[in-house]
Amino acid sequence: MKISSRVYRPVAAVALAALAMSAQGEAVTDAVAKMVSEGSANLNLRYRYETVAQDNALEDARASTLRSRLTLKTATVSGFSALLEADDVMTIGADDYNSFMTDDSHFGTHSVVADPVGTEINQAWLKYGFSAATSATAGRQRINHGGQRFVGGVAWRQNEQTFDAVSFNHGAGGYTLDYSYIWNVNRIFEGSGTSSQATEFDSKSHILLATAAIPGGKLNGFVYALDFDEAAALSSMTYGVGYDAVFDPFAISATVATQSDYGDNPIAYDALYLALEGKVKIQPVTLIAGYELLGSDDGVKGFTTPLATLHKFQGWADIFLATPSNGIEDSYGGITASIGKVAVGAFYHDFSADEGSMNYGSEVDLVATYPINQYLSVELKYADYNADDFSVDTEKVWFSLMANF
Repeated sequence: MKISSRVYRPVAAVALAALAMSAQGEAVTDAVAKMVSEGSANLNLRYRYETVAQDNALEDARASTLRSRLTLKTATVSGFSALLEADDVMTIGADDYNSFMTDDSHFGTHSVVADPVGTEINQAWLKYGFSAATSATAGRQRINHGGQRFVGGVAWRQNEQTFDAVSFNHGAGGYTLDYSYIWNVNRIFEGSGTSSQATEFDSKSHILLATAAIPGGKLNGFVYALDFDEAAALSSMTYGVGYDAVFDPFAISATVATQSDYGDNPIAYDALYLALEGKVKIQPVTLIAGYELLGSDDGVKGFTTPLATLHKFQGWADIFLATPSNGIEDSYGGITASIGKVAVGAFYHDFSADEGSMNYGSEVDLVATYPINQYLSVELKYADYNADDFSVDTEKVWFSLMANF
């Protein structure tokens, strides 16, 4: 039977298109197979025993928790790569603590340890590299800006803070540019029950950090336009600059920023941020002295950093996770050293109000970390807050064992 040309031509076109699509499909399948086969898998375990004793009516807390984290990362093929990371937090032994879960029997009766049990997807992102210097990432991701004073992952807690965002990163010739649009903040309070804390923030936030290498160190500038639907009082616009330099054996860092209300924040305010820290290294010891101000607008509202890794700042007892309306001044000093393979540190903080004459209190922090081998490490940490005009006396102890495979 003879096929007419009028029939043959469209049939041939469809056949060729099908073959082309099939070839493309095979190419995509091959690329995905290569990404997976040449990818990597990592298992991270962190066991922690934490105790909290406070001078109030709450019972002392004891939390014995294990965080298991599985990270699957693909190889990079044709500029594309992907990552999937799942976390599980469970109790092993003592669980006499308030994790903010309202259906837990310890809610409201014991001191807080903000490590609720549960399983979640910690990260899930797709990345495309336009070049060796420029890339974009979309999905649930970890974002740490600089020292994490304004944006960080709160990695100290068993459940990490991550961000649903699209990010653009560029770095070349001593310059870097990091921009992200965040539509959801996945906070540390997500667990298997109902939390009294907001577990996420719906967001329309823009964050930008730019750095430039200069003689002796680097200069950075940042803009954080934070807009939260469920937490309008934390919405703010922050502009700032920072400077970090090393003039061996000395190192210095300084930051200044200003913050005002933004979005639907019901409070109109303007507040100042200042930070200055100096270090001098005299082997095997490093001496540290610093001052940090989160200012207040006439006692109406203080400078806020709701996306920061707050545990790193103003004492490890976590008394000042929320900035008091009168602001806070933190004058501190410390010493770090290496004793064989053991890294140790001791710090002292004196806290007072920016607005008014309140002396909040003082704190002593101690830490020792020992790497057992390339897979295991152990840490012992202590914080003792002595209250004057703010909160109550608080003592915390942590023992942590970390394994990474």
